[in-house]
Amino acid sequence: MKNLLTDIAGVRVGHADDAQLASGVTAILFDQPAVASVDIRGGGPGTRESALLDPVNTVDAIHGLALAGGSAFGLEAGGGVQAWLAEQGRGYQIGNAVVPIVPGAILFDLLNGGDKAWGRFPPYRDLGYAAAAAASDGFKLGSVGAGLGATTVNYKGGIGSASAVTPSGVRVAALAAVNAVGSITIGDGPHFWAAPFEVGNEFGGHGMPNKLKPEVLAMRIKGGPAATAIENTTLAVVITDAILTKAQARRLAMMAQTGFARAIYPVHAPLDGDIVFAAATGEKPIDPLVGLTELGMLAGNVIARAIARGVYEATALPFASALPAFRDRN
Repeated sequence: MKNLLTDIAGVRVGHADDAQLASGVTAILFDQPAVASVDIRGGGPGTRESALLDPVNTVDAIHGLALAGGSAFGLEAGGGVQAWLAEQGRGYQIGNAVVPIVPGAILFDLLNGGDKAWGRFPPYRDLGYAAAAAASDGFKLGSVGAGLGATTVNYKGGIGSASAVTPSGVRVAALAAVNAVGSITIGDGPHFWAAPFEVGNEFGGHGMPNKLKPEVLAMRIKGGPAATAIENTTLAVVITDAILTKAQARRLAMMAQTGFARAIYPVHAPLDGDIVFAAATGEKPIDPLVGLTELGMLAGNVIARAIARGVYEATALPFASALPAFRDRN
């Protein structure tokens, strides 16, 4: 176990980003089609193929996922991931056509200081292709890929990941691109809201404070009390090697959303587009009631840990007005 999303066999992750743009793409690829669904809690989501993931709809397996910066412009990243998969002959075979299914979601990073004057067409399709081509079973955390331009209210955001295993040997892992409207730390640190779920010292081992001061419970969001723009969103993917139906994958995504509440304050706001994709590679049977409950419990834990790691591993952008990184101050 590497404490990464790729602890699930048959899952690969790749990043592509542009330092001048201060934005990027993260691609998650499956060696074999994976059963998948989604749960959206944020009030300002930006998604691709999310309707397809509803359990009442026909297609029940996907070939990849695309997470991107760029707000709505970043939705083109899915086309780049799809193009790379099609070149490899990976997708649904329909007559002579090959159609890879690549849902995705975006976060807003257009005002982070990077040069977004890209001309007629945004670069996210090409970044998506490059991220897919770079996918492997090892990948970096922090300010990379879809997390390169991500921020929170007080610290730089980024890509985080974590994994766990049930007593019966079923694995579950998460990846998060953390661009929350609120805070991942209690005040300005060094304590993380997700501290009770930390494994080892994966985000510093600072634990919880003895007592929460009233001021850390006050609302503190990007843009302050007059915030009107949807400049945020935390994107998460949770994957298991269990055998799940599409409806069970939806339930897993719903339970995994508890990890957002454990790690972000406030969360699921109208200023966020928070989303969890859930996928299953279908290797190990589980009990449909107790087993799925246990899996959902751990999914919430790994998402909380992944979110904290995304901030802990981040580095500041090289712009005069850029937010500091957590480890620059703690």
